[in-house]
Amino acid sequence: MHAQSTTTLHDEGPFEQLIIRGVTLINGNGAPPMGPVDIVIEKNVITGIHNVGFPGVAIKKEDRPQLKAGGKELDCEGMYLLPGFIDMHGHIGGEAQGADWDYVFKLWMAHGVTTVREPGGRGLDWTLDLKNKSEKNDIIAPRIFAYTVFGQGSDQPISTPEMARAWVQKNAKNGADGVKFFGAAPDIMQAALEENKALGLGSACHHAQLNVAGWNVLHSARAGLTSMEHWYGLPEALFTDRTVQDYPLDYNYQNEQHRFEEAGKLWQQAAPPYSEHWNAVMNELLELDFTLDPTFNIYEASRDLQRARRAEWHEDYTLPSLWKFYQPSKVSHGSYWHFWGTEQEVAWKKNYQLWMTFINEYKNRGGRVTVGSDSGFIFQLYGFAYIREMELLREAGFHPLEIIKAATLSGAEALKMDDKIGTVSIGKLADLVIVEENPLVNLKVLYGTGAIKLTENNEVIRVGGVKYTIKDGVVYDAKQLLQDVKVMVDQAKESEGFEIVQPGIKGNE
Repeated sequence: MHAQSTTTLHDEGPFEQLIIRGVTLINGNGAPPMGPVDIVIEKNVITGIHNVGFPGVAIKKEDRPQLKAGGKELDCEGMYLLPGFIDMHGHIGGEAQGADWDYVFKLWMAHGVTTVREPGGRGLDWTLDLKNKSEKNDIIAPRIFAYTVFGQGSDQPISTPEMARAWVQKNAKNGADGVKFFGAAPDIMQAALEENKALGLGSACHHAQLNVAGWNVLHSARAGLTSMEHWYGLPEALFTDRTVQDYPLDYNYQNEQHRFEEAGKLWQQAAPPYSEHWNAVMNELLELDFTLDPTFNIYEASRDLQRARRAEWHEDYTLPSLWKFYQPSKVSHGSYWHFWGTEQEVAWKKNYQLWMTFINEYKNRGGRVTVGSDSGFIFQLYGFAYIREMELLREAGFHPLEIIKAATLSGAEALKMDDKIGTVSIGKLADLVIVEENPLVNLKVLYGTGAIKLTENNEVIRVGGVKYTIKDGVVYDAKQLLQDVKVMVDQAKESEGFEIVQPGIKGNE
């Protein structure tokens, strides 16, 4: 079945047989690149991976898998093929942001994201409807894992362990894939996580400051949490000389600048890297097979606001409604730029150094780290922010091959889907990314806007951008998907008479 776009049809498949010819394979299992390779797909399943020669040597036709009558060939000689990317923290837009699902999905798919874990948003029924349409390829969309925010849909606040267990049971019965927690009283968290794990559902937790003093990452991991989101709750587990962060006495959690400014000082209050307590916490999380989903990118404006708000993709791909949501505000979540300056950014840079040290060492000791974006807030745009997350893992110390693993196999393992997705393997689903440049050399080639390159003729050009995204055997023209998004943005700007104006400058900010 063809997926239907709200604009133009720019996908094909699935096919009885599809052969992708001549690629260099960068798999998600940590293996080095290998090519040229021909990949054979039948409908939505990979059925063959054929080594067809050597770099720089003409490929012999007789060494290649033969195309069956009615089959489809994709000539990708010289290109690079990877497993489809998995965004472990992907909100499908938001009413406050004015970002609808078609806009969000096309941005993700244009950047090779073929699977998304939706950590709760507009309600389970809404998300399950999109999940069902995606499974049928009725819409252009990644495959979706639908999580529900804990307590969502309950007639009254969940105040007892019995209520927590009942809610989790109902959530599973309603078809959810998991639960997104923000923390709760310890007895409620214990009951909910135990019940959720017993039912075989996944779980994620943003350990919000309102509950973290009594329930941090270690408590959650022991109770069966799948993954921690961001970094909240981890420094608190690493405290040695305090039980709460050093809040100023005039702090108010509802003040977004208070919340994010003080968060930028938190890692410096934790046990230092490689100290006894630091190691003890890490070792226990490793023993529990716990997953870290750091979402570095969503906080990057905290350490360099100008970089985040001047990212080159905003002009063409950020909706007016989304740009307005990002502006300094006392009511919009994450719009904490009340008076953000050098002192705050320097503190956050130190915060990142300590945070990245923990994440990189966790990976080095065999721990699972995944790639999540949490886009739609703080100047981070769907799809583009996912690639930025990869770059930040590189900054943390990951080898590019380790980053690809985090973006593919590690996410699949956390979702308990590694038998179906996460690597390019015979018998797995055909979720693939094809790009004309080598992303290991420069991750920026994965951005829809590509990477800037100077040619031998002294000409400045753009190279890269994902060429094809394949999801469930359906081949999508990634650059056409991105063009669709630009049309959406252009139309919204025209209808509103809108142009991007930087904060504090007279205009339609």
